[in-house]
Amino acid sequence: MSIQVVTVDYANNKQAEDLIHLLNHYAEDPIGGNQSLSQYTKDNLVSALATIPHAFSLLCYVDDQPAGFANCFEAFSTFKCKPLINIHDLAVSPEFRGRKIATMLLETIEHIAQEKGCCKVTLEVLEGNEPARKAYLKAGFSPYILNEQNGSAQFWEKEL
Repeated sequence: MSIQVVTVDYANNKQAEDLIHLLNHYAEDPIGGNQSLSQYTKDNLVSALATIPHAFSLLCYVDDQPAGFANCFEAFSTFKCKPLINIHDLAVSPEFRGRKIATMLLETIEHIAQEKGCCKVTLEVLEGNEPARKAYLKAGFSPYILNEQNGSAQFWEKEL
């Protein structure tokens, strides 16, 4: 069995198709929202990502089959005055789970973050996504807590 993690070349049609396929599969999963990506997103996401200078995506292939992916964005920590990487999406297809693919993706992201001089890697995870939470804990992630009195940070949104 051959497992390979690659940085997506957004101009590579095969990699672009594989990224959209995996992201759509994730979106259709209950953890991803139980709804397919819109046709607009399918048609435009890769070209939009290509215009964002601090975006990068990874694909993991198992025997040349797309098995997992991550979409990441470089941001900035004002408190540390250093860049950081935010993992916006990370998923492994059900048929490939249990093969340490998420670990490989996380290790690759950490390596990229270290090369860029980042102070940290951030991500969001649903409370009920126990397999992902376990993988993230095992990789050294933890809930963001400044102090016990104020509790952990929450991810909020306002749809526009």
